Amino acid sequence: MTVEPLDTVEPGRVRQMWHLLEPLHALLYYAPEAFEEARALGYDVAERWPSYFAWRSAPLGPAGAERIGSAFYSFSPEMVARYVPEIWRTAEPAKVLDARLRAVDLAYRAVLGSEVVDGPDIAEAAGLARRAAEAVVTAGRPLAAANAELPWPEAPHLVLWQAATILREHRGDGHLAALLAAGLDPVESLVSFAAVGAASEQTFASRGWSEPAWAAARDRLTARGLLAADGTVTDAGRALRAQVELRTDELAAAPWLALGPESTARLAELLGGPWLAVIGSGLLPGENTLGIGKI
Repeated sequence: MTVEPLDTVEPGRVRQMWHLLEPLHALLYYAPEAFEEARALGYDVAERWPSYFAWRSAPLGPAGAERIGSAFYSFSPEMVARYVPEIWRTAEPAKVLDARLRAVDLAYRAVLGSEVVDGPDIAEAAGLARRAAEAVVTAGRPLAAANAELPWPEAPHLVLWQAATILREHRGDGHLAALLAAGLDPVESLVSFAAVGAASEQTFASRGWSEPAWAAARDRLTARGLLAADGTVTDAGRALRAQVELRTDELAAAPWLALGPESTARLAELLGGPWLAVIGSGLLPGENTLGIGKI
């Protein structure tokens, strides 16, 4: 795939679209309605991870821990193995996929209100987001491809969610390529991201890496000159992370190039209200492992 230069997109627009769409996707992992659907499938909802792994990986089919860990990248293999393949013994992927659309429907209606969900702005936003999602090239992007292969739902608000999901997984798959090109393995990617202030180390602890694994990654980054002896980021380390984020934006630009500047700007306008409603709901954590709001 040939990636067009980022300067063919309005500066900051690619990252802005990610920031606007990510909360609309991520509501699935935190909404009470989603946990109720997960409970009905048989998942333990005392913690969010069983349903998280099921919701996010169901498009891959009954994949094992190694394949899911590879696609998710930043989670420790031990953590993935705690939930996979047990999640498929609880419910098969097809049932999970049906339940996640029910969960999104209920969550959107609870947070946005049915008047908004069934209104013309959501329908327009869904059409634009779907156009962008259908422009995604999925070669080398397993999670984007798995979601793009699913049939489109009929309801516009579910189309919007599915498009947001395809687009965020497309960006995420590209981000992993950028990390690999930068020579950052899964735990090093988290240690270096924490060092530049994307989130606290406590937040990244949710990915399940042990203290010895974290310390060893810090030592490797120090040996490369990316961290100082006290664990703070060096100029070289900060520059490498900036390069990773820029490359991620470049690799995520194609759908917005295809949609065009006017339609992309219109979609951004339409997403403002739903974005505010989701953020204002208080359901999403104030600090996240993606560094949204800090990078």
